[in-house]
Amino acid sequence: MSTQTRFTPLARLLHWSMAALIVAMLFIGAGMIAGAPEHYAALVRVHKSIGILILVLAAVRLIYRLLHPAPPLPADLPALQKFAAHASHWLLYALMLALPIVGWAMLSAEGYPILIYGGLHLPPLMPADAMTYAHLRSAHALLAYLLFFTVLAHLGAALFHGLIRGDGVLSAMASLRRR
Repeated sequence: MSTQTRFTPLARLLHWSMAALIVAMLFIGAGMIAGAPEHYAALVRVHKSIGILILVLAAVRLIYRLLHPAPPLPADLPALQKFAAHASHWLLYALMLALPIVGWAMLSAEGYPILIYGGLHLPPLMPADAMTYAHLRSAHALLAYLLFFTVLAHLGAALFHGLIRGDGVLSAMASLRRR
């Protein structure tokens, strides 16, 4: 059994960097849908670039997490809460990987060029097809809502551990210095 009580500095850096990127993406995505048409193209460019960055960081983070397990949850945490914690973390990883891939596939199916920051051109994941594009667009939106609600649950659980239980779960990721 691990005696580690904190996430490693790299795990914390990846977590908080990705948290900021994901929150930005959720707002950018909402802005693309509800925003002014004159800003749509700029928002799409930023959205695509950040999406690919999230995909790369999520892959790095997943590999790192498999090689460096999380600190154990408190022993007195009920089994159902431990299950929910583990399940929600794996759901977050799945969504951090699936959303950018579905977005990339959606743009491919639309026949839209996939240019990201610096002029890097990504290959299409599939041939252009209007019906596939429509299905992938719906899937991308549904996954974005699922990510939003999962992030809210994750934040709520973190605050519960930090403010109510005071059991060290939040400080394992949030604390910048040793106590």
